[in-house]
Amino acid sequence: MSHDKRIHWLVCYDISDPRRLIRVHRCLKKEGVPVQYSVFMLHATRGCMARVLAKLDAIIEPDGDDVRAYPVPEQPWKVTIGADLIPADLWIMES
Repeated sequence: MSHDKRIHWLVCYDISDPRRLIRVHRCLKKEGVPVQYSVFMLHATRGCMARVLAKLDAIIEPDGDDVRAYPVPEQPWKVTIGADLIPADLWIMES
């Protein structure tokens, strides 16, 4: 996978302190779309994701908090039960 190709990422987090939780949420809201509580969808290059994760690393407490980023496959299998909060155009993959 090329480092300059933009792909979709799911970023999930579990933050133990309410103040850090707000800071993590605000940081991710600048970069992506919230899709569930504590889950964001980002469309970014690997380099951009590394910068986002570095920002988050500066916010969190490693002993009590958990942040994970998962690349979404180009042909994802997606099932939604209930309201689909991800805008349909966000799923369009760039070549």
